[in-house]
Amino acid sequence: MPMDNATSAKPAAAAKRRAGLILVLPAVLALFTAVNYYVGWHGELMLRALDASRFAGIYWTLFALAAFGLLLGRLPGLPGAAKRLLKVAGYCHFGVLQYALLLLPLADLAYLAAKPSSAEPESVRRLVLLLGGAVLALMAAVFARGFRNARSPVVRAHDLEIPKPAGRIRRLHIAVVSDLHLGHLVGNRHLDRLLREMNRLRPDLILLAGDVIDDDIEPYIRNRMGERLKRLRAPLGVYAVLGNHEYYSGKIEAFVREMADAGITVLRDEAKLVGGAFYVVGRKDRTAESADPEGRKPVASLVAPLDAAKPILVMDHQPTSYGEAEAAGADLMISGHTHRGQMAPNHWITRRLFELDWGYKRKGNMHAVVSSGFGTWGPPLRLMSRSEIVLLRVRFAEPSEAGAEHALQTEPSEAGAERAVQPEAAGRAEPSAPESAPDPQAPERGPAL
Repeated sequence: MPMDNATSAKPAAAAKRRAGLILVLPAVLALFTAVNYYVGWHGELMLRALDASRFAGIYWTLFALAAFGLLLGRLPGLPGAAKRLLKVAGYCHFGVLQYALLLLPLADLAYLAAKPSSAEPESVRRLVLLLGGAVLALMAAVFARGFRNARSPVVRAHDLEIPKPAGRIRRLHIAVVSDLHLGHLVGNRHLDRLLREMNRLRPDLILLAGDVIDDDIEPYIRNRMGERLKRLRAPLGVYAVLGNHEYYSGKIEAFVREMADAGITVLRDEAKLVGGAFYVVGRKDRTAESADPEGRKPVASLVAPLDAAKPILVMDHQPTSYGEAEAAGADLMISGHTHRGQMAPNHWITRRLFELDWGYKRKGNMHAVVSSGFGTWGPPLRLMSRSEIVLLRVRFAEPSEAGAEHALQTEPSEAGAERAVQPEAAGRAEPSAPESAPDPQAPERGPAL
């Protein structure tokens, strides 16, 4: 009877959420329109100052298409190329909107403070051009720096110790990649950067911590990105978990098949014993709690059947439930999702939303690592955030005396670990102390790819 009640409660809760969304959506749309009008109006002022008011109609048409591109791109009947163009314009517009809303109020205040008392038209025109030009120059600088950060990944390394034996494996090099967001804006060129770097690192194990694709699986298939992902190889395998954007795509089963074709195992609330030595546990994303009829299992129920004497590595896309995972006996928890805010000052928000929004944290007996991600969502920009690969150099407890000598001689992971260290010698990656989180103000490590 309780199960029946719980089952019937899910559709009711979903219906309640939909009703709430219907009520809120008009207000959100009205606010979004007002904010965009505020930004667009400043563009029209620049046209007037340049004596180009005759182009105002074209300007507002293009501005509206960009502002509402993500919505318009979902309209049925549009050619595929038109949909893609609208979506790309809509994504990029988010970057314009954010920094315009940061800079334009300052420009307005400067205008009010500097406006000539005589208010002669020519003086006003020059002031508008000066302030408008300053805003455009600052935004151009922001976009240039942000684009470089987004397209120049770095490698960040952490040295971790897990006080459990992992069979014959003494050391394990794990490459963690999260939030690729492969789609319309993150394509094969950026994916090739990842593949080149993996060839240099040669990790023993590769973990993809969710959001491999963006909201739509169509560009992934159309651009044959799976053919490239097939080159993502590691001796101990490549494993992935679902992120919220996989659920937004509405094509979970198709995504899992695409990953399988690329040699990548997607773990959906399940555990995999790797090499008989350690476990990789993959959780469904939190979105599954509302989007998946089966929901998602508590981490404790996933870990309970496992041999607690072996190391347990947990992947959960969103960095939550640390206390639950540590209490369940997880030794390492790997997440992404936050992008570290992606575009400053959003990192101030993620820092307050999550116990750990980026880097390393020791939670009791558990190591926690959150990656800022390799790709981008929305505009291809990163400020106070870098596209990154996380290299985890894990040392396990000594093996038994009986098998120690054999392990050191035959463990294939050792060779891979030595190869992975090579880029460090060239200054590519620098270890961080596992006892504390990296300093957010520390300089970025590793050269641009």
